[in-house]
Amino acid sequence: MEEERRNRKRKREKHRRKPAADLSSLPTAEKHKPVDSSLISVPQSKTISKPKKTSSFIDKMRARLSGGHFRMINEKLYTCSGDAALNYFKEDPQLFSVYHAGYQEQMSHWPEQPVNIIIKWIKDQDPSLVVADFGCGDAQLSRNVKNKVFSIDLVSNDPSVIACDMSNTPLDSSSADVAVFCLSLMGINYPSYLQEAHRVLKPSGWLLIAEVKSRLDPNTGGADPGKFVKAVCDLGYSSVNKDFSNKMFALFYFKKKKDKQNVGGRGIDWPELKPCMYKRR
Repeated sequence: MEEERRNRKRKREKHRRKPAADLSSLPTAEKHKPVDSSLISVPQSKTISKPKKTSSFIDKMRARLSGGHFRMINEKLYTCSGDAALNYFKEDPQLFSVYHAGYQEQMSHWPEQPVNIIIKWIKDQDPSLVVADFGCGDAQLSRNVKNKVFSIDLVSNDPSVIACDMSNTPLDSSSADVAVFCLSLMGINYPSYLQEAHRVLKPSGWLLIAEVKSRLDPNTGGADPGKFVKAVCDLGYSSVNKDFSNKMFALFYFKKKKDKQNVGGRGIDWPELKPCMYKRR
């Protein structure tokens, strides 16, 4: 027993006298190497940052909303009468600005603007000719020619624009040398607009019509352009020129006859122009 106690005591003393690890053989850099902080796990605050709505995203959303509003107004204008459209904008005049903002955005995608071709044609004529611009919009034509221009539309945001139904304008009979309809033969009673232009025009006066090409394409539900030209001529015009070279629109040039005029437009077979509906996106 005594021997066993002595053995346990020697083991305890040997354990206490065990030398520390010898670092002398290690390189100095390793002895003093700092602890790698990346190996230490430190609790992080769980903050989730919400994605920011960029201004471009907001602009795109606004454009979609305004585009949808434009298409709604556009569809209404093509499928109602002129007096109904006039009352529609009288109830909320701001809709007119919304419509024309959308219209300008749509037109910005066209490679060529029909109003620019008409402006060039007028500039090539006598500057003393008086022009009646039916459905003038922002009155771009009047701002770009030296001629006297009667700018007519449903709503007037400009003192120079006459607000009225295009089938019943305050212009005197035989008071204009040129009547222009630039993408403005909208509404189910469009023939009444042409009859009013006929009243306003002087004998031998010019009638210029620019219209969306699809409205005059029988293959896609549009009117036969030949029937459209015949109907206008039956009102008391001669067809001088037709231009279908543009991808987006067609141009028609008529001249008012000095005689054989169908003042009331009676017995004329007017074709139905296909409403111009923009795709919903």
